[in-house]
Amino acid sequence: MKTIQSLFLFFIISATAQANLEIFTCEPEWASLAAELGGNKVNAFSATTGLQDPHHIEARPSLIAKIRRADLVVCTGAELEVGWLPVLLSKSGNEKIQPGKAGFFMATDYVEMLDKPVRLDRSQGDIHAGGNPHIQTSPHNITLVAKALHQRMVELDVTHQPVYDTAYENFTQRWNAAITRWEQQAEPIKHKIFVVDHQSWIYLAQWLQLDMRVTLEPKPGIPPSADYLASLVQTVKQKNIEKIIYAAYANPRPAQWLAEKSGARAVELPFTVGGNKNVTNLFDLFDHTLKALVN
Repeated sequence: MKTIQSLFLFFIISATAQANLEIFTCEPEWASLAAELGGNKVNAFSATTGLQDPHHIEARPSLIAKIRRADLVVCTGAELEVGWLPVLLSKSGNEKIQPGKAGFFMATDYVEMLDKPVRLDRSQGDIHAGGNPHIQTSPHNITLVAKALHQRMVELDVTHQPVYDTAYENFTQRWNAAITRWEQQAEPIKHKIFVVDHQSWIYLAQWLQLDMRVTLEPKPGIPPSADYLASLVQTVKQKNIEKIIYAAYANPRPAQWLAEKSGARAVELPFTVGGNKNVTNLFDLFDHTLKALVN
């Protein structure tokens, strides 16, 4: 009897030691990064796809079931998921992933936020108190988040630190080389003006020294009226703007209308991993983004 109990205990301990780190992410870019940094020692799940607006997600029972089993929650933060993440956390019954715990990780805590409002005024549209949350459009922000996320994964699963260390070093080397390549590719478009669908691209604009101040929205989160779009036709022509950028999850019709009336070209960008069928990881994301911007 003791032998059976000992064997049972051995199998329980062995299974626990070998169990993968369960990572619940809010957006695909963080699931992709977690997979890069954890390899076969993590199970990374994304609550959203590249064709969904992360501002507007329903806290479905299936997501509650997923987050209940998580060892680590990785989200953007800065109020991007304010409409649904708090509901998931409160209904999860999972103490280790609550704010202030090691299992709670917000990517925007580790980068310098841009576009912080001087004052909070809803008449200015859908603004975020902590700054613009769309940090994944710059690979330098990914670098900063990767460093912090690697450290957090080691903290939660020190048994597999050698695996995590090797994966992090490998990712960093490949990522730095890719950044150099992307910046060289972007030289022809430096300082060019683009129309954008929403102020989602501010970090991309800063990184590549692009002018993306003209938006299809009169104010953040406010759909354009016919009169506003009509006014943009003259802006596009006067400024010789060649491309109108919109995210894969966004309604393409305003961009397409403006392109038709102005002679500019409407260009869909993936925005995140899964934004199109060819963007399956973070490297693909920036490869396709640069190709679309420069081509």
